[in-house]
Amino acid sequence: MRRPHRNPFAAAFVALLLTLGALGSGSVSARAGTTVWGADYFPNVTLVNQDGQSVRFFDDLIKGKVVAVNFMFTHCKDVCPLETARMREVQEILGDRVGKDIFFLSISIDPERDSPAVLKAYAKRYQTGPGWMFLTGNVNDITLLRHKLGLLSAGSDPSNLKGHSMSLIIGNQSTGQWMKRSPYENAHVLATQMGSWLSNWQQPSKAGLDYASAPKVRNLGRGEDLFRTRCGACHTVGEEGEAARVKQAIAPDLADVTRRREPVWLARWLTEPDKMLAERDPQALALQARYTNLVMPNLSLNTEEASALMSFLEEEGQRLDQQKGKVAAVTMAPCH
Repeated sequence: MRRPHRNPFAAAFVALLLTLGALGSGSVSARAGTTVWGADYFPNVTLVNQDGQSVRFFDDLIKGKVVAVNFMFTHCKDVCPLETARMREVQEILGDRVGKDIFFLSISIDPERDSPAVLKAYAKRYQTGPGWMFLTGNVNDITLLRHKLGLLSAGSDPSNLKGHSMSLIIGNQSTGQWMKRSPYENAHVLATQMGSWLSNWQQPSKAGLDYASAPKVRNLGRGEDLFRTRCGACHTVGEEGEAARVKQAIAPDLADVTRRREPVWLARWLTEPDKMLAERDPQALALQARYTNLVMPNLSLNTEEASALMSFLEEEGQRLDQQKGKVAAVTMAPCH
């Protein structure tokens, strides 16, 4: 008996219809949080925020929200201070959207030391605003969250505080879009990723933007690149304005730092500030006391990188001096 001829295109079309029907019928369960990115994946553990309020991780903190999540501890002398400062920059760029449709979550991996009161004082030192929650809780629950968010690999020792991940996670729970980002990332890039990409383009594009009018991108020297990725979250170089004043409240302006500090001292401060503080170096202790005991983190710079950074700061100081000289010359020019 002859078998009927099967049209492969017709079969593919039927399969497509069946797929669309399945997606349509499954959309309710996806919205209910039963997908791989929903309540059946993320632990709904209870945490405590800096105000002493108990909150559930999935139901209260990430369900249906765009979030940035990082794991930190308040006495960290490595990358945590930089990560917190970078997130504060992003918060400033996003403005009042933080707390409305975008939320920041910083979870301590040392809950025994980081009580709600300690976290609240830490948040105050960094001048964080509404929409940013600092959290503590049971150490086993926090370890589970680190695993689920991909920030603690299998076999890693969760009690090794120095070995914690340098990454943060940004994502949209509703769509299942999640990205691991670096604390060295540009704050404006992070803000765009959270405010536009992960928000499903809810914000309209600015009118009049096109490639023809885009500014040319210049090549950055090694020192400037290091400053932007490692130092710029906390420090300014001769900048003015409200945003600069916020930074200068937590860290010194570096416009003339190469003239204020001995080169040998400055080079060591850039490469091993934690050792200098442990040795109770007078200048290091004075800096820490002046800026509300915020810790200068060890950014893992080597001697060559420190030299490149110092060269950039010296060049920037000279450029600013030249600008001031030109302004003074114009101001003092006689009228005719």
